[in-house]
Amino acid sequence: MADVLSQSQIDALLNAVQSGEKDLEQPAEENEEKKYHKYDFYSPKKFTKDRIKMLSSIFENYTRVINSRLNATLRTNCEVEVESIEEQRYYEFSNALTDGDVLSLASVVYDGKDGEEPVLFYLNTSAAMSMMDRMMGGEGVMDDNTPSDYTYTDLELHLYENIMMDLVSVLGNSWESYIPMTFSYTRTEVNPTLVQLIGIDEIVVIVDLKLQFSNFSGRMSICLPAMMLTNIFAQISNEGVSKKDVDQETADEILDQLKESSLEITAELGKTDLSLSDIYHLNVGDVIDLGRQKEMPIYLNIGGYCWFTGYMGVHKKNMAVKIEDVCYQAERRSE
Repeated sequence: MADVLSQSQIDALLNAVQSGEKDLEQPAEENEEKKYHKYDFYSPKKFTKDRIKMLSSIFENYTRVINSRLNATLRTNCEVEVESIEEQRYYEFSNALTDGDVLSLASVVYDGKDGEEPVLFYLNTSAAMSMMDRMMGGEGVMDDNTPSDYTYTDLELHLYENIMMDLVSVLGNSWESYIPMTFSYTRTEVNPTLVQLIGIDEIVVIVDLKLQFSNFSGRMSICLPAMMLTNIFAQISNEGVSKKDVDQETADEILDQLKESSLEITAELGKTDLSLSDIYHLNVGDVIDLGRQKEMPIYLNIGGYCWFTGYMGVHKKNMAVKIEDVCYQAERRSE
């Protein structure tokens, strides 16, 4: 049931309209619907943003490595950058391939064991043909009429394998700061649509790299199986914990060795300036005025820096210094 306005509310509304405070023609502001992020339960995300960020850092290093290698191999300037890193189902990657595409397979060795599933490398046809042309002494200019289902000749396949072997072999260097890994070129699949290399519904991470040359641009994609990445991340986490334990043990061992070190401690009563003539005429029994009273604290210096203050005294018939305070800022005292 709609709310009924009282007479006082009606009068207040009419007064507001007459004074211009309220415009009846202006539609009332509708409550904005709160937007929620849609979550696909069929394709749950396996990796957190931190893991994706780690992969981004790894492949940023990889692009710098292959950038220099391509420049040397093709004798031209090349810029390689990470275009995107996405988590998706394998069929989304395989459905984008055609019968004429070529995939390179690489095996991975980490923690002394081989990965069960291969890592897939895809270099699009136009980029591969241009790079082959440069290797043969050409300018790398591509024909716009090259069909999308172009089939490589045996010579082109051999050149393609040489390029991919070089690009695959250096990928392990980008992982060195996290975990030692070795990527080895395995084989080439000339018709990947007929071969089920990874489970259709399996989660994979696709890394897209953009290759920019002076007269053409291309793309290379790297398909990383999720199971392999999960095992690698678990190994990195375990090594991180063990590394912290080793670092702590090393620190304790160093500290134990330092505790047994001998250091010279000097008790400083005071300072004064004497001329060489005064020092020359000093005799046994002479008194040097230090300008300090006997009740004033003295300084204990270690390595020329003041670490403690204290007072002179006697302990078991030996001269001693009772530490009174600690100088946390170990600065050399000038007075």
